[in-house]
This record gives sequence, structure tokens and C-alpha cells, in this order.
Amino acid sequence: MFYRTEDDHGLKHNPFNAVVVPRPIGWITSQDAGGAVNLAPYSFFNGVAYDPPQVMYSSTGASDRVDGLKDSLTNIRETGEFAVNIVTWDLREAMNQSAASAPHGVDEYELAGLTKAACEVIACPRVAESPVTFECKLVDIVDLMTNDETLPNRVVFGHVVAIHIADEVIVDGLVDITKMAPISRLGYRDYGRVGDVFSMTRPNWPPQ
Repeated sequence: MFYRTEDDHGLKHNPFNAVVVPRPIGWITSQDAGGAVNLAPYSFFNGVAYDPPQVMYSSTGASDRVDGLKDSLTNIRETGEFAVNIVTWDLREAMNQSAASAPHGVDEYELAGLTKAACEVIACPRVAESPVTFECKLVDIVDLMTNDETLPNRVVFGHVVAIHIADEVIVDGLVDITKMAPISRLGYRDYGRVGDVFSMTRPNWPPQ
């Protein structure tokens, strides 16, 4: 099939999310200037730079806040920091619980039965149960194109200033991704988890 994205694709659901896969899930912890904590998953998330390490996540839509932004974005603008917790197979249900559109002030940690753990560099907490957390300082917030000004698309870039890795997922000096067991977002209501892992060596140039 072929369709222009400004036209109707004719399928049951928009296929865009279903073919840009798998997508890591950024489970973002933030807090406002008063210390109220928010935890929410975002499926448009990834690492975008290696040195210094930087990550991004994108946010679409509004919340009940006065300025019309989602709580995570509002909090990050206020404080300039956030934590990214990696979602694993064991945490899938808790992550899903935290995705509810709860009103401002609801503690998603309590809602999902999670434990707050202190970060080392930033003020907001991390998810104690997650085997990997990035502590991040805000780099920039970029406005993207939108078809509805009431539902803005924005990308948040963060500088990873510290990383927590659970000792049990490190084997022979390497992170064992099968022990970590991260899950990813697919299309529709679907998710995936790491199963088969294979390695390839990048070829030299000129070819040998």
C-alpha cells in the first residue's frame, strides 16, 4: 500500500507507530518546584549522543495544568532535571499503571506500588525497582510541528550526568541485556521484550 500522511490510510489504526519499532520506553520521573513527584512512561525515547551522553523523549498533548503541558514537561521546565528509569519485563504492569491520565498531585509511585529511591546528583527520586536509571539535567526543549495547537509536540533533551546500574545485570564487566530484560513499545497495544541476542563485528575499510 501507499498513502500520503495527510490523507486517510484506510486501515483500522494508524500504522506509523506499528512500523517504527521496537521503541525503548523512557519511564520519566520528575518533580515540581514544591517537591510533588510525577512518574510517566514515554515510548518516543532514545539515546541521541554518546559523549557527553544525552537522551531525548517527546511529549504530545496537554494535561490539567494551567499552562496546558503534561506534568513531566512542566516539572522539567521548573526544575531543569529528570530521571529516566528503564522498564523491564518484571515492571511491565507497574509501568502500565503509571500511564493512567491521573490528575495532578496523584503519586504514580503509590498507584503502581513502586519504591522511591534517592538520586545522587539530582533532587527528584528514581524507581528503586528499575535496574537502570539515568539522572539527567535539561539541555533543551524543542517545539515540533503540530496539526493542533492545543496538542503541542515537544522534544525534551537531557544530559545524562549519572547512571545507576544494578550489579546483578553486570556479567564479566558487561551489561547482560537478557538479565536486564527490558521491554519495548510496539504498535497498537503491543509490547516486546528482548529474546534472541546476536553480535556482528563492524567491517574494516578497505575490506580485507
